[in-house]
Amino acid sequence: MSMAILVDGGYYRKRVASVYGVETPRETADRLYNYCFRHLKEKIDGKDVRNDLYRIFYYDCPPIDKIVYHPGTHKQVDFSRTDTKQWAEEFYDVLAHKRKVALRFGEINESSIHFQLKDRSLRKVLDGKLAVSDVQETDFTLSMQQKGVDMRIGLDIASLSFKKQVNSIVLIAGDSDFVPAAKLARREGIDFVLDSLGRPIKENLSLHIDGLRTCDSQFSSRPDKKVK
Repeated sequence: MSMAILVDGGYYRKRVASVYGVETPRETADRLYNYCFRHLKEKIDGKDVRNDLYRIFYYDCPPIDKIVYHPGTHKQVDFSRTDTKQWAEEFYDVLAHKRKVALRFGEINESSIHFQLKDRSLRKVLDGKLAVSDVQETDFTLSMQQKGVDMRIGLDIASLSFKKQVNSIVLIAGDSDFVPAAKLARREGIDFVLDSLGRPIKENLSLHIDGLRTCDSQFSSRPDKKVK
């Protein structure tokens, strides 16, 4: 049996940072690669099954390199010189050189890039617990919108299914945008498994997948922890 593993990169990196903390680009890339191979071994109806890897598809957006105004510091932040950009580029480079890995990049909607108050800070301001004059740089988070990532995931699921290139697909993701593609794959006879990396999913999603599987108990033991 042949298996394709599709990874929502933004979701994966946030989840790993939440559970394992700060890692080097190589450590995170190696962790993902080794984790994907754990999906190849599974137990079905009490029998051990070994799948052959067709390919690992990794979806993400390249790091931004634009200058963005920060309302908290009243300064311009040049993201082309940030450690975050350097980390991401090294991570992609390590991952791209691994066998049977394909990188698929979407785009960032540049007009959507801005700093905004974090939800908890905004609530404090609205409740009168935090004065506007006391808002700090750490009360802000960078907000942006991705374009094309979900579309590329959906197109690859459809292509793999229609061409009968694999028997099963594992999608490492955390939201329900994949449901139409999952339904299509299942109609084509593909075994479709979701890996939410230990995060709970909506109950009705079980109607559209063939299984929910996380291969690392560390993720399952900390299902709700978020990156601050």
